[in-house]
Amino acid sequence: MRLRLVVAQLLLCLSVSGLAAAQARPDSYTRTENVVYGLSNGVGLVMDVFTPTGPKNGKAIVDVLSGAWFSEEAQVRQHLQARLFDIYCARGYTVFMVRPGSRTLFPADRMVEHIGRAVTFIRSRASTYGIDPTRIGMTGASAGGHLTLLALATAPGLDIKAAAVFFPPTDFLEWGTSGRLVDGLEGLFFSGGQAGRTPQEIEQKARDLSPARRVTRALPPVLLIHGDADPTVPLQQSEKMVRVLKEAGGDARLIVKPGGGHPWMTIAEEVAVMAAWFDEQLAR
Repeated sequence: MRLRLVVAQLLLCLSVSGLAAAQARPDSYTRTENVVYGLSNGVGLVMDVFTPTGPKNGKAIVDVLSGAWFSEEAQVRQHLQARLFDIYCARGYTVFMVRPGSRTLFPADRMVEHIGRAVTFIRSRASTYGIDPTRIGMTGASAGGHLTLLALATAPGLDIKAAAVFFPPTDFLEWGTSGRLVDGLEGLFFSGGQAGRTPQEIEQKARDLSPARRVTRALPPVLLIHGDADPTVPLQQSEKMVRVLKEAGGDARLIVKPGGGHPWMTIAEEVAVMAAWFDEQLAR
């Protein structure tokens, strides 16, 4: 029963209504919507580009838009309410809000492929966007954080210089104190769902899609921020990821938000912490 409740919480992607008071100021950026970066099964893959109205710093942030592995308007509103684009653009970053797709159409490994295509698209047009193609960071929250880490671990040609994520799922086979998280994720593991799949196939796919189990080399520097009162994704998920990254020789840091849920009302403050961290990492 506990696992079912956790799955339900994760897939419902809890509302961020408490962040409504922290709306983004539209004067720090201009927004170009629905830029097509590719096609997949005849479906257009799109991103929104947020360009600073003030001076640019020549650096880019890829924002992987996904909540409960959906890339829909609800997730866009959450990122706007967290002032993500306002904060980054005010510091000179050009932000690419990439929609990797939703699990109703694409399993997670296809979403990771889409992220790679988006980065290739951005890098090929670096001069158009006024960015340095060697100074690209990546961010995401919850499912977006999971896809970010999975992309870093499984796509070495991605060449992202640093990543910062909020409360990401990282290991479906070791989920807090509850055991595993493999049920109720229809469409995420396999196109068409898990019907007809053997337990062995499901377990192997859960392993393949767990970033903490795919790290075989040092990754770019990673910052994780996670609340210690998260009812949806256990703090243990970020703790394990940091441990694995460090064991592989990478640079990883975890900031624990006391009382933080999934998310929390003042998360814009932590978005600013991430932006300052990217300033340091992308300056190298």
